[in-house]
Amino acid sequence: MMDIDFVRKQFPALQNGFTFMDNAGGSQVLGGVVEHLSDYLLNNNVQLGASYKISAEAGRKLESTTSKISELLNASRAEEVVIGSSTTMILRILSLSISKQWKKGDEVIVTDTDHEANVSPWMDLREKGIEVKIWKVNPESLELELSDLKKLLSARTRLVAVTHASNVLGTINPIKEIAAEVHKAGALICVDGVAYAPHRRVDVQELDVDFYTFSWYKTYGPHLAVMFGKYDELLKLDGLNHYFIGKNDVPYKLQPGNFNFELTYSILGIIEYYKELYKHHYGGNETNFREQLNRSFELIAQYEEKLASLLLDYLNSVPEIRIIGQPVSNASLRVPTISFIHKGMQSNTIVEKVDAHDIGIRFGDFYAKKLIQSLQLEDNNGVVRVSLVHYNTEEEVKKLISVFKSIFS
Repeated sequence: MMDIDFVRKQFPALQNGFTFMDNAGGSQVLGGVVEHLSDYLLNNNVQLGASYKISAEAGRKLESTTSKISELLNASRAEEVVIGSSTTMILRILSLSISKQWKKGDEVIVTDTDHEANVSPWMDLREKGIEVKIWKVNPESLELELSDLKKLLSARTRLVAVTHASNVLGTINPIKEIAAEVHKAGALICVDGVAYAPHRRVDVQELDVDFYTFSWYKTYGPHLAVMFGKYDELLKLDGLNHYFIGKNDVPYKLQPGNFNFELTYSILGIIEYYKELYKHHYGGNETNFREQLNRSFELIAQYEEKLASLLLDYLNSVPEIRIIGQPVSNASLRVPTISFIHKGMQSNTIVEKVDAHDIGIRFGDFYAKKLIQSLQLEDNNGVVRVSLVHYNTEEEVKKLISVFKSIFS
């Protein structure tokens, strides 16, 4: 069982009485993250690469951090970790760099379920003569069907861009199976894991992805992002840094202006939290870090499944409500990002009524514009989205349900 009191004590903002249920837009920050951020700024706020003591110490701290991030993702080496200001920016950098290797008539496949961060950078390559195909969601099942992808793949496909979990539907896509099909076609796969990483362990080697990105500010940290890239693929890319930064200088050639030192160092607070979560619930440190992560995320998934079940059971009981995504709480099929529309009320009206109760939820398209258009939900002002994480409580969910009952009665 999740010790929810222990969990909530790790997040200072949760002590102020507000109910945070817009977590897919940005989660609350761990106290350990703040402590590491402060430590770096107070003790190591210097430029790297100098010979003096504090600069050398700062360099060691950041090397250790990126090494631990690579462990978190199960990358094969620390050089496979690219730090950037946002997932949107990292993917834009990737698209500009990798497309230099492509020629007119080459093809990219994007989905109509993704956040625009993993769509627009690829769509914009049409100006260079790159053909872009769209892998469309099945409007009945609300799934990306693998059979539809197979029809789109060709000898000219260079890359498939797909989300691990939709930030509207909450659906978990079978990335390992998708990657196998993409590789069979001789192409690369680029995965947006922003809506997945707060809820499940990311193991890039198990998934066999070529590129994988997510934002730390949605995984209990600061406004910063990370991209994993297979080392051999990163080596092939043209750099976007200064002309004297060599092609073999991975990942620096893809980090123009360098990365944010203090925010990067603060990521240690997230990694340490997962270790402490394991230790608190299972005791000791007798297992390796990978197993600790697996156990911690299993605990998170089981707890979140219960939270989602409470809300989904209620929403399913209201005839006027249509859930946009999997209508059942199953940790293997969805994350607790739950969207819906009401037949008789606009999405913005519902959310504005909830606002008065100090509960933060949201309405709109969440930059998954093509999905909202495909499902013809624009006239509803998008969907109502309730995005839970493991620091939410059953009491909070019941409070929201009580508010919904008063609105829908």
